[in-house]
Parts: sequence; structure tokens; C-alpha cells
Amino acid sequence: MNGAHDMGGMMGFGPVRDELEDPVFHSHWERRAFALTLAAAAAGRWSIDEARQARERLSPPVYLSKTYYEIWIAGLEALLTERGLVSREEIEAGRCLGTARPVERILETDRVDAMIARGGPTFRADGPAPRLVMGQTVRARNIHPPGHTRLPRYVRGRCGVISHLHGAHVFPDASASGQEDVSQPLYTVRFSGRELWGEEADPSLSVSIEAFESYLEPA
Repeated sequence: MNGAHDMGGMMGFGPVRDELEDPVFHSHWERRAFALTLAAAAAGRWSIDEARQARERLSPPVYLSKTYYEIWIAGLEALLTERGLVSREEIEAGRCLGTARPVERILETDRVDAMIARGGPTFRADGPAPRLVMGQTVRARNIHPPGHTRLPRYVRGRCGVISHLHGAHVFPDASASGQEDVSQPLYTVRFSGRELWGEEADPSLSVSIEAFESYLEPA
């Protein structure tokens, strides 16, 4: 999906400013937004890729006017209403207006640390074998899918070299549409700065991305 979230290489949005202290949360409500997102996801009604797509579907004016965790909350509200767990009226009221909807799983407090440490493993030992090899020059395909994709626009049509093989993993483009049993080989591809940004780029610069096999073709 070519949305406002895919801003790599775009100009006119101002500098990226580092935060020297780099706080995890800037205020208490951000901590609560993170906790609500984890707790709601634990119910098992959507995958992490469906959650990402819910944020990406926000219109550019809405997306660009919100902070990081405001975007998380907007995506969560969309998923909760689409899955029938809350109504739009309840979101507006900030409270339950009827009988609570049952869920498959509830994230208890004493399980939070273990859940975060475990993450969401995507490796699939029985997935397809890779067709590409280490050191091979490949081109990122110039694709523009309407749904979720992990292939950033700034590498599409550009050539890079495979630097790592990672085995087969859940394919996020399929997972975002509810197909969690689809896996593909995953690679790290290194692009030179000049391949991506032209002759004016720093010649010592390179950018590495993780790319699924269907994103790539031999160059």
C-alpha cells in the first residue's frame, strides 16, 4: 500500500531529530496505548500484520497529523469496531454501553513480560526453499499492491546484493489479509546509497532491508 506511512526518501517533511535521552514513552497515556494494543491483540482476532495495515489505511491527513501512539490508537479503534468487539458509540463514550463481548484469550498481568519476550515468531521450518543465493545481485520489483507490503517504495526497481538468508517466514502481505499459513523465503538485501539516491549520495552509504522472495527478481 502506497500510503503516508511509507516516507523513506521523501523530501519536504523536515529533518529527523534524534532524542538524546530516547525515552520509551513520552507520557503516561502512551504507556497505556501500548498496553491496550497488546491486550487487545492477545484476544487473537488479528495478526500483527493486520494491525500494521489498520494503521496504514489511515488517510494521509489523519496519519500525518497524529503522533506515533495516536496512530496506534486510531488503528486499534478500527480493528475493534471491524471485529465487532466495540461499537463506534462506545469509543465515543469511552465506556461499555451494553454487554461485554466475549474474547478467546485475556492477557493477564503476570503473562505480559513473557509475551513481550516471546514476541510473534514467524519462522517456518517447513516453508519453501530459497531460489536466490548469497551474493546474488537482485532487483526489487516495481510493485504497488493495494494491501499491506513490507517492500518500501524507495528500493523498488533498484538493484542490490543478497547478504543474508533467513529461511522461510510468514509472508506479511498474505497475513495482513488473514492468510497466516503462507510463508516465503526471506533475505537481507544491501543497496548502495548511489543506487538508491543517485550520484549525489554519499559513496560510503549503504542501506539493507529484509525482503521476501516475491519482492525480488534476478538482475
